Amino acid sequence: MIAKTEEDFIGLKEIGKIVATIRDDMVRNTIPGITTKELDSLAKELFEKAGAISAPKGEYDFPGYTCISVNKEVAHGIPGDRVIKDGDLVNIDVSASKNGYFADTGVSFVVGEGTQLQYKLCEVAKKAFEEGLKYANPGSKISDIGNAVYETAKKNGLTVIKNLTGHGIGRKIHEAPDHIYNFKNTWDDEILKEGTVIAFEPFISSFEEEVFQGEDGWTIATERSFVAQIEHTLILTNNGPVITTL
Repeated sequence: MIAKTEEDFIGLKEIGKIVATIRDDMVRNTIPGITTKELDSLAKELFEKAGAISAPKGEYDFPGYTCISVNKEVAHGIPGDRVIKDGDLVNIDVSASKNGYFADTGVSFVVGEGTQLQYKLCEVAKKAFEEGLKYANPGSKISDIGNAVYETAKKNGLTVIKNLTGHGIGRKIHEAPDHIYNFKNTWDDEILKEGTVIAFEPFISSFEEEVFQGEDGWTIATERSFVAQIEHTLILTNNGPVITTL
């Protein structure tokens, strides 16, 4: 989507604030002993209160209102009876629409006392986001964003997941540009335009660079690696990116 009008900016900021609030409420409630289904039920109540529609549920008939992934699960984890434990690396991904506008956000974090590696992954994911954000401007190449993510991971002795990407968003949950890679993909040097709306989401991995889809048809995981992600929805402007999901 290309955001052009004041109405576009207001609508994108409104749904961005909603998903960010739900994300943060879910993070605060993610404590040892709670199930991922209980967390998802909280999100359902908050969606209804805000008058927003869960994107996974509404667009894809996903078996949950949010995606909650734990440890070797990287994305699209299905909420269920899994009990959160001390030391789990959890990713909560919240996306929704209201009045025809979409926003998408996610964050990985450690519950209780984790390992140094888990904390490092979360820290580097934030750094990679910040570095990539420097290139999230009209006139920049999409590949420049990915290169900043990859180089940040490499400098910290880590790598990226190469077959998961960010994406365009706005009037749909997924739209052009189709991929915001987390490495310098020389075959995609599209120039970003003013008003472009994207979901930018670095995936930082301990060593594996690819994920696979689980038998449930939804959950995406690694064989042995831990992965941390951070995701925000951005509107690219000549005055710098507007992050709608802070």
